[in-house]
Amino acid sequence: MDKIIMEHGSGGRATGELIKEIFEAQFDSDVLSEMEDAAVVPGDATIAMTTDSFVVTPLEFPGGDIGRLCICGTVNDLCMRGAVPKYITCGFILEEGCDIEQLRRLVKSMAATAKEAGVKIVAGDTKVIEGNGGIYINTAGVGFVPKGVDIKAKNAQDDDVIIVSGNVGDHHATVLSQRMGIKNTIESDNAPLQEMVGKLIENKIPVHVLRDVTRGGLATVLKELALASGLRFEILQEKLPVSAQVKSFCGLLGLDPLYMGNEGKMVAIVPKEYAAQAVEIIRGCKYGENACMIGAVNTPENENEVGALIMKTEIGGRRFLDILQGEGLPRIC
Repeated sequence: MDKIIMEHGSGGRATGELIKEIFEAQFDSDVLSEMEDAAVVPGDATIAMTTDSFVVTPLEFPGGDIGRLCICGTVNDLCMRGAVPKYITCGFILEEGCDIEQLRRLVKSMAATAKEAGVKIVAGDTKVIEGNGGIYINTAGVGFVPKGVDIKAKNAQDDDVIIVSGNVGDHHATVLSQRMGIKNTIESDNAPLQEMVGKLIENKIPVHVLRDVTRGGLATVLKELALASGLRFEILQEKLPVSAQVKSFCGLLGLDPLYMGNEGKMVAIVPKEYAAQAVEIIRGCKYGENACMIGAVNTPENENEVGALIMKTEIGGRRFLDILQGEGLPRIC
């Protein structure tokens, strides 16, 4: 059978065959293979948990797919609290008519990304609904936070430095290019970031804040962090890492890379005296070669600067940046 049919969601023989041939064959987890109603896994530390749902068109794109995307997104959310990701569950909502070979590719991609990220897929669920062949994935993730690690949005301090782990806008530009039939060589940045976070902690960098840069873009993330801390965030336009191709793409379509979605980038806020070392560590990791310092955190000079995000432009001006308003057109996930 080449397509998903409603019988695959019946809970009967067809459902069992789908689970065995597609999911269990790729995820190959001793816990998952028990096929119990809940996974029992070991753990004795402070737990971090997250959940997310993934919808993207197209399902496959240069540099990635929805399968890789859902693992990266879940792993990265755990990492942003300093947790070591360990376990993931996944729920699939399959529309009748979805292509089984494509589903097989996506599940294989999930398995490979989970292996890269060092996490185990331990439980799942599948539902089949009427529709036009779409695939949607929901995940939940669990990780363990090392003793003494306390990373959260409000921890930014005066004189901290703002670091971004690499070029921004690649994912947004990739998906939009595919939708519009624009030919280029831009690829999505979707990637798991556990290596760079782990090495920052292993090297005893006192990381105050971590946040992955996803929907809403870099400006939205930094504005949210500024509001959480009540401090003033300043960034330099000339320091923003954007590839030449994405710059050209933005110029063509009138997009602002500050508000473009990413799926493999993070912001790290650390004390000034550790900033250079932190950048060096991130650059030494896979996916971090373009990491750079883009700005600083300061005490507000007046009421208007409390929670403000200010960009110093290349011509010497000051631009107050806010959270993305309305829908980021076109929506890319």
